[in-house]
Amino acid sequence: MGSLSKNVPQMKKRIITSPPQCPDEQQEVEKYHFELMQHQETPAHRLVYEINQIISSSTPTDRMLQEIARLVGTAFEVDYCCLVTDRNGEEATTGSWGAQKDYLGLPNPTEAFSIEQLELPVVECAAEPFTIDDISTIQESLVIGCQNFLLPVKAVLAIPTRFSGENNGVISLIKCEPYDWSDSEKQLLRAVESCCAIAFAQVVQSRTIALQKQQVRKSEQHQSLIQQLTILNRSNLEFNQMLQLVVSSTAEALAADRGLLILLKYSDPLFRIRAKTQIPKAKATVVSEWCTEADFSLCEELKSLEESYWLADCGISQRAYKASKPVTINDNSDRRKDTSTIAPVFVLDKLPAALLMPLESQGKVLGFLVLQQKQRRNWQQAELNIVEMVCAQISNAIIQTQTLKQVQTLVDERTAQLQRSLEVQAKLYERTRQYVEQLRELNELKDEFLSNMSDRLRYPLTNMRMALRNLRQPQIDEVRQARYLDILEQECTKEINLINDLLTLQKLETHQERPQFETIDLNTKIQETVANFDKKLAEKGLSISLELPSEPLKLQTEVESFDRILQELLTNTYKYSEHDTSVELMVSQIREKAAKQLQIQIINVGRGISEEEATFIFDKFRRGKGRWTPGTGLGLALVKSLIQHLNGEISVESTPCKDSELSKICFTLTFPQFSDDSETSNAS
Repeated sequence: MGSLSKNVPQMKKRIITSPPQCPDEQQEVEKYHFELMQHQETPAHRLVYEINQIISSSTPTDRMLQEIARLVGTAFEVDYCCLVTDRNGEEATTGSWGAQKDYLGLPNPTEAFSIEQLELPVVECAAEPFTIDDISTIQESLVIGCQNFLLPVKAVLAIPTRFSGENNGVISLIKCEPYDWSDSEKQLLRAVESCCAIAFAQVVQSRTIALQKQQVRKSEQHQSLIQQLTILNRSNLEFNQMLQLVVSSTAEALAADRGLLILLKYSDPLFRIRAKTQIPKAKATVVSEWCTEADFSLCEELKSLEESYWLADCGISQRAYKASKPVTINDNSDRRKDTSTIAPVFVLDKLPAALLMPLESQGKVLGFLVLQQKQRRNWQQAELNIVEMVCAQISNAIIQTQTLKQVQTLVDERTAQLQRSLEVQAKLYERTRQYVEQLRELNELKDEFLSNMSDRLRYPLTNMRMALRNLRQPQIDEVRQARYLDILEQECTKEINLINDLLTLQKLETHQERPQFETIDLNTKIQETVANFDKKLAEKGLSISLELPSEPLKLQTEVESFDRILQELLTNTYKYSEHDTSVELMVSQIREKAAKQLQIQIINVGRGISEEEATFIFDKFRRGKGRWTPGTGLGLALVKSLIQHLNGEISVESTPCKDSELSKICFTLTFPQFSDDSETSNAS
């Protein structure tokens, strides 16, 4: 059959040694062995029965294989018994037992087991025929079961167990001295092979169930993680808080020690049209970080790290960017294979195992999700799939957030534009309303003007017509004839004055003529004008008092216009003053802004002027309500126009008298003492 001294690759193993036997148990085993040697049939059945009892009464764990190994090893009086399940692509399970003997007398008591030292006569198989597969199975089981025992192996009797037509384990009996195995021992080992095969099958099945339960738990954790992420996407949390919860939930679900979320900010807006073989100029920034609180010093060190780096300065980030696939580093040995630069933010010296998954949307790499661990870790495909799903949801959330921000910005801009448009429309509406109100007032003024104008024109004409009819009567005496002629002359004069006043107002409003200034003595002019009104004022019981400066005052003005202003104001005072009251006329010189001005005030006592009346008292044909004093309604309008023509100003103020229904009405006139034209001529 050839030698078994071939090299076998090292395998994962789980070795469980039997505890020391108690004296009573040793005596019972020796007694059982003696009976077994005396009666071959009965011990075989008894041994199988006891193994079946262990299988039926024990849970299918490694402890069960250890108990069976103790029972078989004591029954065959060997130094070492090893039961090893077939790996079948997975980790093998071992149950072992060793007798308590002193090996100090052996040549090399501390020499470890080596499969290369075993020759074919040493290793025997209790099953016939001994196939090549059996040789390989026994060879592997010896390496797995004995390589950590410091025993000099000199003889081995082994048998592969079969269950459902396939090898599922090996039973190995080992002696530390040369030994020839008898046929009865081989026959007994073949007798226990089937029940041990059942034990191996139960252990393997138990391990399979445990692995499936573990996978189910992981699947439930992963499903719970996906549900949490779905709830987070629908929540009203702030975006950065949501990212922090996603990173922490993912890292905890996958039992990672640290989680990072890194986003890229591109400096070149045209990065999409470039090939991914070109690394764009982009800044990678850690926006969310989570780590376990077990290592406080590590957490403090992570807080002090720079949270950003350039994509071109990190090799693993470039690898993930170019390939658009996850980059895994299982431990420091994998890191040594990569000679490129790694950003300090990853701290691979402290956290050597890392998973770098790109966040991608429509060909655009948005960033990376990073999971790290202190211990070596082989990232499973199921874990990579979960992380890929998480990255897809994060990418969608980022795109949605960016889109919402853009939409919100656009909505804010449109809202601001609409607000400005509404404000403009409101102003236009207000302006239009004001224009409409002004037009309405103008229409009312026009109607009132036409009504007043027609009355002022019709009234003298009516009187003139009546006088003419009376003059045509026969046998009219001379006295009546002279009287009617006087009426004709008076009404004709009124009509002419009205027309002249209207023409004068039109000229003044259109500024058709410039004033012709002359220098007058203001005191003398006022005294002369008041003297002409003394008789008329006396008819109403009015007295007038003058307060004039002691020194003569010179005024450059248009004499005709100035006379008309004084006459109209005194006439207005005569009409609207209360009987038996006094009229005051005061002249003073004032200075305003380094310019000399003359101020004339005419004060009378009469019915007060309301604030509403004061707004239109200087308008044409506008008179106070309830005032039935005859007149054309052009006097004060003509006064204001003439004063403005002379570069002056006029104002009116009504002050109620104490304990009386009457008021003091004061008209204030202000003239520049020298006109602009005069000052220009004097300067030249």
